[in-house]
Amino acid sequence: MRIEFDEPKCVAAGQCAMVAPDVFDQREEDGVAIVLDPAPEPSQQDAVREAAAVCPAAAIRLVEP
Repeated sequence: MRIEFDEPKCVAAGQCAMVAPDVFDQREEDGVAIVLDPAPEPSQQDAVREAAAVCPAAAIRLVEP
């Protein structure tokens, strides 16, 4: 799995960071998401899929083999 993140679409809701905190964080200055691990381990992939599903701006796209 590879994460593609469309930063301009991010509305800083923080859902991704709450659902998958080892993969996503938020910038302190504006709350926009940061991808900490663009190729998460298999053990984290379910949480990443959930993070993408709950993103209100649909800013997270997952590329899966």
